[in-house]
Amino acid sequence: MARYIGPLDKLSRREGINLYLKGKRSYTEKSGVRKRNYAPGQHGRQQQKQTQYAMQLRSKQALKRMYGLMERQFRNTFEEAERSQSGETGEVLMQLLERRLDSVVFQMGFAPNRRTARQMVTHGHILVNGKKTNIPSFRVKVGDVIEVKEKSRNIQQVREGLELVQEGYRNLPAWVSVDFENLKGTFERLPKIDEMDVPVSLTNIIELYSK
Repeated sequence: MARYIGPLDKLSRREGINLYLKGKRSYTEKSGVRKRNYAPGQHGRQQQKQTQYAMQLRSKQALKRMYGLMERQFRNTFEEAERSQSGETGEVLMQLLERRLDSVVFQMGFAPNRRTARQMVTHGHILVNGKKTNIPSFRVKVGDVIEVKEKSRNIQQVREGLELVQEGYRNLPAWVSVDFENLKGTFERLPKIDEMDVPVSLTNIIELYSK
């Protein structure tokens, strides 16, 4: 299945929550999910009671879309979390998602959203421990240093990401530290479940994949 390339507002409206896919617009009243609080399409306005399976599916779809993963990528990540002995499945799943390089670039404020962060990584704008890394799913480790290449520091995507932080639309998470003067940050530690933005029920996702 191809990666979704259509209007981003539709994804937030489909899930009924703000997936923060549109950069600055996601943090203002112009966000599509706020303007039209119903799913897109001909029958979007119709209110239907969801089955348990439908709620589980929507939770999975929302989290998958928030991080920009394909179905196989997401399922593989879930199965890795389920096998892990380091914690509860839901928390480990979120940690694995937040350790993706594109997510770390976004969380450090170097990009306005995860989709843009993924493009920046793919186009070679990001260094990990001084080496160019162009794989968005690269698994960042505690202590890794993430840096915007010197030649890339004035590109529009970086400016938009920094603007969100500087204007107070976004706060940096506690598990990263950032040197904004040199556009360099460190992944300090694994995030805890209560520190991460989890807009869906992880229990729904676990139950869905447990069937």
